Amino acid sequence: MAELIRIYEENPSPKEIKKVVDVIKKGGLVIYPTDTVYGLGCDITNTNALEKIARIKGVKLEKSNFSFIVEDLSNLSEYASINNNNFKILKRNLPGPYTFILPGSNSLPTVFKKKKTVGIRVPDNKICKALVTALGNPIVSTSIKDDDEVLEYTTDPELIAEKWDKLVDIVIDGGYGDNLASTVIDLTEDEPLVIREGKGDLTIF
Repeated sequence: MAELIRIYEENPSPKEIKKVVDVIKKGGLVIYPTDTVYGLGCDITNTNALEKIARIKGVKLEKSNFSFIVEDLSNLSEYASINNNNFKILKRNLPGPYTFILPGSNSLPTVFKKKKTVGIRVPDNKICKALVTALGNPIVSTSIKDDDEVLEYTTDPELIAEKWDKLVDIVIDGGYGDNLASTVIDLTEDEPLVIREGKGDLTIF
């Protein structure tokens, strides 16, 4: 059964963050708030956990389009190839409600070696940042989708915990989430291309 843990975004409790990170380090799956919708995530270095998320989403891991949640832009070259122009775009817009698609780097974890592109997220959310900082690795993440025909994303963490009770280890209650996903921008070509309109006002220039 999933444990529901309340963490306040204004001042995330280090004790609660450590409790969640200890579970992530052991291969656990966690649902957590971002600056958009709630996300399902695990440690990028734990293949078993990655396989679990892929099974839940009904995709093959090597063909998955999961995002990498990173703390900031300092270690980005470990996961993505980035030129000066793209770096400027990222710096202007992150942290923020955007997923940037970039060419994958040569030092990606083994399970992602065949991926030509990766999606990078730096959410403007203190809980998210605290988790990634304490973990020391990116969190591989995917949005929590809903079967409801009207609402695409569940915003109430208690309802999320009920629905995902047998699939994940922890659900963080960080307050009501948004029901608008991140804006997705492809930076793999000469010109930036918005491939999903979501939250945020993007600044390209």
